[in-house]
Amino acid sequence: MPRWGMVIDVKRCIACWGCTIACKEEHFLPPRVFFNRVLIGETGKFPSSSKLIYPVLCNHCSDAACVEACPTGATYIREDGIVVVDDDKCVGCRACLVSCPYQQRTYYDQKVKDREYFPGQGKTEFELLGEKLYPFKVGTVIKCNFCSERLEDGMKKGLTPGKDEDASPACVNICPVNARVFGDLDDPDSEISRLIMEKKGKQLRKEFGTEPAVYYID
Repeated sequence: MPRWGMVIDVKRCIACWGCTIACKEEHFLPPRVFFNRVLIGETGKFPSSSKLIYPVLCNHCSDAACVEACPTGATYIREDGIVVVDDDKCVGCRACLVSCPYQQRTYYDQKVKDREYFPGQGKTEFELLGEKLYPFKVGTVIKCNFCSERLEDGMKKGLTPGKDEDASPACVNICPVNARVFGDLDDPDSEISRLIMEKKGKQLRKEFGTEPAVYYID
């Protein structure tokens, strides 16, 4: 069984927000809900200042604080390392949301469900289609799932996640500068393992002790 993870090269990232938009389209996310975000800042002072770009998403931690906090077992880690939420078990207590040190979860309530991309004009055909094809359950927590549906459908066809687009996360496929690499962390010969080893990939806020499956290289 593979253990899926991602490497993000922050020097390659150009902050085009392609990953953010592709993710919203893939999951039909409502307004102001993001599973992928791009954080931008600065270090130093002009004229020697440098721009900082950090794409962030659920880290799919192997020792996830959200899993430990969930009182119903709704949040759990799959055998392949992906952290998911069972909306049939989720009671909307938001303990996972509070405990996540990376702030990568969203509470989906009726207000979020009713938001329109063009307020007062009704929902677009795309929004209505999303409610049929990718419905979220009101009163539950939602988050990035590494596009697990794409992975599963692709592997059934004999495709390889991280190599074949139809079996890889949307944010990886859309990146115009190939800043994201997806693959099996337990395979020492995979591209992701090689990059982590050769370029000394780092986990975001390793001191939290959650062992993220998302690594950054610079």
